[in-house]
Amino acid sequence: MLTREDVIEKLRSGELTPQDIAANGWMCSVTQRISKIKQPRGGYIKPKEFEQTMLDGGGIDDLHPEENVSPGLVGIAVDYLTRFMSGTSAEEAFKIPKLGAHVVRQRRLFKQLLSNVYGLDDDSIVAAVKLSGFDSAYRAGVMAYRPVEDIEPDGDTVENIRTMVERSLRFFNQYGPKVLDGLTFEGGYTGYVATGDGDFLTDDTLWDFKVSKKKLQNKYTLQLLMYWRMGLHSIHPEYENVKYLGVYNPRMNIVYRLDVNDIPTDVISTVETEVIGY
Repeated sequence: MLTREDVIEKLRSGELTPQDIAANGWMCSVTQRISKIKQPRGGYIKPKEFEQTMLDGGGIDDLHPEENVSPGLVGIAVDYLTRFMSGTSAEEAFKIPKLGAHVVRQRRLFKQLLSNVYGLDDDSIVAAVKLSGFDSAYRAGVMAYRPVEDIEPDGDTVENIRTMVERSLRFFNQYGPKVLDGLTFEGGYTGYVATGDGDFLTDDTLWDFKVSKKKLQNKYTLQLLMYWRMGLHSIHPEYENVKYLGVYNPRMNIVYRLDVNDIPTDVISTVETEVIGY
């Protein structure tokens, strides 16, 4: 197995160039790796295999139809605010934006915005959206960064975010409590998949949050499968308790869940060897 450390060492020694790494599809994030993979028809795990449950509290039609902030940024803000509102410290909930703020030398602004996050009042949500804007600087680099001072969510956007976080908290009341959030997979990364972080772990389910207007897609089901197998290969024992893979979409207020025993062993083996690189 080619490890992340092997690739870094070969790069340092000059045995590999950055062009070699890009050409071979090495050192990807989980989502980057998925984008390079041609899945079998329907996907390694077909979305229809997940049990689907609509929760109480309204669906997509109960939200304002228009938002003036990108869907991706809204999703990040809902994710991080949910972590904060379910007991994680603000500093920990917004740890990726903190790294991004460091990249663009905006640590003072990061601290100022973080001090404004108290709950689900308008000011807290606006600050959370701005903080989430630092996320791209860490994940995609400086060129992807847009000054967070220019991000001004309007009233409808703020209200939608509040509703989706409230739905997420009710979701945890029903399916939680959470055991971990901001999941990482130290010991489970490889030369192909060098980075990637999941959303939430409850007692028996590995969850990913997807704030989307679209139905469940096979790129998301593969992402969950990769997280689970990387978790089992990692140094973290909590993943050994996972019995289900789940997706929660607070925009639609729908839960998707699959028993891991229903995943064929040949699919698991193929994904471990050909996608992750074990």
